[in-house]
Amino acid sequence: MLKRLLPVCFAIAWLHGAPAGAQDINGPNGDVRVHIGPLMMNPTISITNLGIDHNVFNDPPDKGPKEDFTMTFTPVTELWLRLGPTWLNGGITEAVNWYQKYGSERAVNGSYRVAWIVPGAHVSAKVGASYIHARERPGFEIDTRAARTEPTYTGALDFHALSKSFIGVSAGRVETQFADDAAYNGVKLRTSLNRVDSTYAVNFRHTLTPLTSLTFSATRAYSTFEFSPDRNTSSTNVTAAATFDPQALLKGGVSIGYSSFRPDDPTLPDYKGLLGTVDLTYVLLGSTRFAVNGGRSINYSYDSLQPYYVQSRIGGSIAQQVFGPVDVQVRGDIAFLDYRNREGAAVEVSDRTDRVTTVGLGVGWHLGRDLRLSVNVDQNNRDTRVTDHQFDRFLVSTSLTYGF
Repeated sequence: MLKRLLPVCFAIAWLHGAPAGAQDINGPNGDVRVHIGPLMMNPTISITNLGIDHNVFNDPPDKGPKEDFTMTFTPVTELWLRLGPTWLNGGITEAVNWYQKYGSERAVNGSYRVAWIVPGAHVSAKVGASYIHARERPGFEIDTRAARTEPTYTGALDFHALSKSFIGVSAGRVETQFADDAAYNGVKLRTSLNRVDSTYAVNFRHTLTPLTSLTFSATRAYSTFEFSPDRNTSSTNVTAAATFDPQALLKGGVSIGYSSFRPDDPTLPDYKGLLGTVDLTYVLLGSTRFAVNGGRSINYSYDSLQPYYVQSRIGGSIAQQVFGPVDVQVRGDIAFLDYRNREGAAVEVSDRTDRVTTVGLGVGWHLGRDLRLSVNVDQNNRDTRVTDHQFDRFLVSTSLTYGF
């Protein structure tokens, strides 16, 4: 673990001494803090969840939840490098999760990505790759911190059709591989969830204003399971999306679409309905920040009898500057996991919808332009008719974030 962290920490410390100059208008969006020759970087370090986790394993109430002192240390670096008329963009994230008593829950989760961006007057291109190695909970359903790797490959071409319009094509491939010893409720996760997800899309993008763009896309997707071919699926999605520039008053994006999701196995039900995402931020009068995020998506379950569920989630927060450097934030999140049964399967709960909720309160102090300390209280709960799958989790923690 130490060997893995040293290069990241050394790079951040070395880059701290060189402030960034003005960036090229065709380069990265936002402020770049560090500039060494042609190399631009945005390094940050955060210490989060520094406190007491009152239910380390998400145990149900009748099993006596275990508590422990925990901390997460996360250095992150965003990189940009100009290569003639093109750009090389990359990112490095290392998250160290530490527990004082339960050493089995300690982990280092890494995420690395690189992309080559080729802008052009008539045709622009982008190819990229990323790699995740992690031992963490893969979503709302599985409570085990399961080791997995996830290489991803993407490519896209944009054709400048009109003065403000673009026609594009893209493709992507994600390989999800769980470790041999990763298991949950007696099920080997590699057997049920190892798969390759492939997507192919065409889209039409129109720049409505300098800060707003609209995109209409059609996507064909396939999921091929390595050890469970009876789980293979295909889907066709049609989506409309609006994206707002980081410099706009309203930042982020929202999308909504229709999906026709079809498992290859006729004993599994189809899904035809709405999917979408939302991730928006708005700052009122410079002192009140509103944020909302969530979406509706199809997720695969580890359970072969209920192989997938439709997840609907919405979360939000309000942060208010109280006085001087002090701010208060309230936040909440709720997700519904609506399971689909295999035809004729003897499941414990046939009409199953789990609910996962989180509510929290935080008080923060801005100790400088790039340094913020906060104290947080969060309550997390999963309500389900599968009794041994219920849990309540309470976390009291502090967080410290520093951007160079």
